[in-house]
Amino acid sequence: MIAALAVALGGAAGAVLRFIVDRLIASRQKHPFPWATIVVNVTGSFVLGLVSGLGMVLGPVWTVALGTGLCGGYTTFSTAMVDAVRLARGHRGGAMLAVVLGTAFWSLLAAAAGMSLGAHWAG
Repeated sequence: MIAALAVALGGAAGAVLRFIVDRLIASRQKHPFPWATIVVNVTGSFVLGLVSGLGMVLGPVWTVALGTGLCGGYTTFSTAMVDAVRLARGHRGGAMLAVVLGTAFWSLLAAAAGMSLGAHWAG
């Protein structure tokens, strides 16, 4: 029961953090491109990698609170795919490919970096 509460609290914090990051980035954009979604997914992948690398040090409750909760509420694969479909429907195929491939590539690298750093810190 404590783990479920930890996930719920982490998820709420992650969703609010995503909203803040999205609004900050969107307010600085002049042209419509889903930079905020990409930034959220890449940074969230890094944090989840870090949490995964630190899992043995953090313990199970913190790992699910931060990994499943915070990162789950923060990151948004589904929004990235909806953004990609919108770009495709707007005849912006290059931008659509940039969102799909860029999100996957940079998120993969960020997760690997986070896991390596977390494992290093965990000793």
